[in-house]
Amino acid sequence: MSPSDSPTVVLVHGAFADASSFARVIPELIARCLDVVAPAVPNRSLLGDSAYIASIVREIPGPVVLVGHSYGGAVITVAGTEDNVTALVYLAGYALEEGESLGELQGGFPDSDLATALVHTPFPIEGSTTPGTDVSVEIDKFPSVFAADVDPHLAAVLAVSQRPLAAQAFAEKAPKAAWKTKPSWGLVATADHTINPEVERYGYQRAGMTTVEVDSSHLVMLAHPERVIELIEEAVRATAH
Repeated sequence: MSPSDSPTVVLVHGAFADASSFARVIPELIARCLDVVAPAVPNRSLLGDSAYIASIVREIPGPVVLVGHSYGGAVITVAGTEDNVTALVYLAGYALEEGESLGELQGGFPDSDLATALVHTPFPIEGSTTPGTDVSVEIDKFPSVFAADVDPHLAAVLAVSQRPLAAQAFAEKAPKAAWKTKPSWGLVATADHTINPEVERYGYQRAGMTTVEVDSSHLVMLAHPERVIELIEEAVRATAH
């Protein structure tokens, strides 16, 4: 594969995390001569976050492989309809159907441990007298729920530096589903206590994705980066021209 054929890999983080969650994946992708972009997702609303990621994708010359972790999977489901997106990779993520919300997809399955570990905090919205609500994970529960097989010292740092998700993101419906027209790969984290693995599995199977399963916590990119890199490389090779 020549450099001109190589797509840019755009890594989209999820809720309660930021782009540093890809810290063990990015150096290896760069070492493989791939261009990488790991933007900061606002985590304010599904529609707004998807529009933001789509705007970044549109500015990238050439093909793009979109990789979404967790809530980032919902984001790439919508943003992935951009013309230059050639593949989607879901990491322990939500593969929404068109017209479906996160709450609706999750609602069909038993709750994960995350349900009893959430903290709701009001935040001001400019121009409105009604505050929004940020959702985060209890700091003491974060390691076991989110990062059980990540180094405990790192998990402690992640717990106090998490990026909340605005509650409204759970209710917004995906206006489109890119996996209907783009080849897609999905990774199920079978030891996930943040998203019920059955939610991941169901979304991937419904979309007809190429799926792999890894015995991992939710933060599979930090716990098992080599498996994530393999899956991204598979998507890159399959869709490179």
